[in-house]
Parts: sequence; structure tokens; C-alpha cells
Amino acid sequence: MMGSIGSMEILVILLVVLLLFGSKQLPQMAKNVGKGLREFQKATQNAKDEIQKIINEEDKDTYKG
Repeated sequence: MMGSIGSMEILVILLVVLLLFGSKQLPQMAKNVGKGLREFQKATQNAKDEIQKIINEEDKDTYKG
């Protein structure tokens, strides 16, 4: 299957990351990745909210006039 990652592939990736960065840097890297994901999710939600707000405003204008 193209595009699917199995458990063996994940294990190999984790092993390579451990060898490249060492065990001391992994917790800090995981923390930074978590922060980045949270910021990305927050930005995505803000963009969705803005789009929904614009759509709602256009709907109100359409029904008024």
C-alpha cells in the first residue's frame, strides 16, 4: 500500500531520530513539536472562525436587501 506507514517504519524513524539527536534533546524537541501543533491548530481555528464570520455577514446582507 502506497502512503501508509506501518509500525516497523515508525520504529525505524524513531530509532534514527534517537541516534541523530540523542536522548537528552528528545524531550525538548517533543515539547517544541507540541507547542507548534497547538499554535497551528489555534491559527487554523481562527481562520475558520473568520471565514464563518464573513459568510454569516454576507448571508445577513443577502436577506436584508
